[in-house]
Amino acid sequence: MTLLKWFGRKSFSHGVHPQEHKDGTAHRAIRRLPFAPRMIVPLAQHIGKPSRPLVKVGEEVLRGQLIAEADGFMSVPQHAPATGVVEAIELMPSAQGPRVRSIVIKVYEASSQEVLCDQSQDVDNLDPDAIVQAVQASGLVGLGGAAFPSHVKLKVPAEHAIHTLVVNGCECEPFLTTDHRVMLEQTDDLIRGTRYAMRVVGAKRAVIGVEDNKMDAVETIRARLPADGNISVEAVETKYPQGSEKMLITSLLGLEVPSGGHTFHIGVVVNNVGTLAAMGQLLPRGRGLIERVVTVAGPGVSKPGNYRVPIGTPLRYLLGYAGFSGSAAEVILGGPMMGNAIASLDVPVTKGVSGVLVLSSNAIGQPRTVHPCIKCGQCVSACPIHLNPSQLGLLAAKREYDLMAEDFHLKDCIECGCCSFVCPSSIPLVQYFRIAKSVLRERAA
Repeated sequence: MTLLKWFGRKSFSHGVHPQEHKDGTAHRAIRRLPFAPRMIVPLAQHIGKPSRPLVKVGEEVLRGQLIAEADGFMSVPQHAPATGVVEAIELMPSAQGPRVRSIVIKVYEASSQEVLCDQSQDVDNLDPDAIVQAVQASGLVGLGGAAFPSHVKLKVPAEHAIHTLVVNGCECEPFLTTDHRVMLEQTDDLIRGTRYAMRVVGAKRAVIGVEDNKMDAVETIRARLPADGNISVEAVETKYPQGSEKMLITSLLGLEVPSGGHTFHIGVVVNNVGTLAAMGQLLPRGRGLIERVVTVAGPGVSKPGNYRVPIGTPLRYLLGYAGFSGSAAEVILGGPMMGNAIASLDVPVTKGVSGVLVLSSNAIGQPRTVHPCIKCGQCVSACPIHLNPSQLGLLAAKREYDLMAEDFHLKDCIECGCCSFVCPSSIPLVQYFRIAKSVLRERAA
């Protein structure tokens, strides 16, 4: 895979161009959501081991207070999103399907909801290991949607030298504008967090990649960049999945992550702009992650926008505030390409929820009938990893999962959905691949 330029913009080969649908929220400033009467804080809302509760039923908690500790290195703590009383610690509905153990907080309506648990620290005088510990203590995870613990991603194996920090500001999913608004409204936090991450991983430079449909963000960041030139911002072609870390590395640096490898194998670490802006905001205050920006969009809401939402807010409450009429045909957490439809509005907003998409029946249209593969090759031309989705789909239908992994590089699939998007036979290829990966993980376990 080589470095390409399309119309003067850096890019990668293949990919697709879905309709953006960002005009409804891109120019709407971030607004704070009022506190719901009850908050549901799952102990497992990140990749890794669930947190361990530190509070008991009936105990009063303050906004920002530590209420669950990390259970090992591959775990993060949880903090109270609002002042109130612990009403229950029990299994509650989750977006993933199974119920998960959660701390339910009844919010004090008369409280000012001021954060009183800050422990200010001079991050500039902390060594890299201390910064990693501070990141873990904040409960920060990847806010782009993966919810991977941020401190783990920053702890690069000692044998790998990092030369570049890539900051992902592409936000290539249709409808979502969370990162766009954060880049415009929290520019100083973003640059500060970028500095922290550079120090931890030892990178000499950082490159912020932003799709060229957000040139206002490019210019805003460029005007605030430090004079030493160690941090730069680059506009890249607007194309899906430009926001995938492998694709963005290729677009910005002309490098390719090896099959089965990690970005640190080529000297690069990638972080989302929202994650680094939160890092720049939380670490100096010694504050935990208790809220995040969420885009609420789609034809099913009358007040779309970008909302600063307390972690644990029930989805029903958020949608009610955004003008949800209750007539939606589908509600998706995330974007339409990689997001997941949910079966219940009683699930809470977690750290990994970047957007809530509410689709009407007209927007979804009639269910498409799946037809046999016609060997047209459109999926092959669209796949940004240069796999053969058609062949993988045929093998998946025969449950030849081991062959898919060994000979056709299934594990390299990033599940972007480009193949399903272009398939004229309406074959849900990416769903087949997710099932295959799940079966292989179960076999390995």
